[in-house]
Amino acid sequence: MRHKHADFIHKWADGAELQRYDAIMCRWADDKNPKWLEDTKFRIKPEPKPDVVVQFHAVDYSVCSAMYCDRIPNLKLTFDGETGELKAAEVLK
Repeated sequence: MRHKHADFIHKWADGAELQRYDAIMCRWADDKNPKWLEDTKFRIKPEPKPDVVVQFHAVDYSVCSAMYCDRIPNLKLTFDGETGELKAAEVLK
């Protein structure tokens, strides 16, 4: 009889990074040493989403997206691709 996690076992043996579903925390967690229990859910760890960078022209308390203004951007914001949280703000000169 084929093991329930046979495909994941082979992928893990070939170097794939796995995650298991943590039902208590309701999230996926890295699993470097899987136990291969029958009731465990596994997945291949997804590639991280890239950061999102946007540029604006800000003047006198107003902001205009660089895509819709003919002004040169003077503000660059970088958001985390996974969480959407602001990671960095840079004034452009």
